[in-house]
Amino acid sequence: MYSILMALFGGVLIGLAVVGYLYVNGRIAGISGLIAQLLQPKSMLKSSAFWFLLGLLITPFIYQFFIQPEIILASSPIALIIAGLLVGFGTRLGSGCTSGHGICGISRLSIRSIIATMIFMFAGIVTVYIARHLVGAM
Repeated sequence: MYSILMALFGGVLIGLAVVGYLYVNGRIAGISGLIAQLLQPKSMLKSSAFWFLLGLLITPFIYQFFIQPEIILASSPIALIIAGLLVGFGTRLGSGCTSGHGICGISRLSIRSIIATMIFMFAGIVTVYIARHLVGAM
């Protein structure tokens, strides 16, 4: 029951953060779009995208420190880097990332985002199945 409540609480926080970002900045909080914003030639520290992304990076460490210190990173750093590069390639190919399509797009009832999210989910299920049951990597 505890994990269900924590997941619900996390979902509510994500929803509030996305709505808050949209309300304050007038932009959707898709991570690939925020990273693209950071690459623009303006002061990084003045960018709301910088602070939003910094919060995304710091929050798991705060959670681990205060809530669940026994969490251990299960994947190798090389695997995480390769996965990150593949996700970056996929966001360009899919015209957005899972956060942009899955959280922001579905909430706006975007058909394109609903289809993209279904494809993301299917690809994730197939990848985990292959990694766990065929390759034995996990």
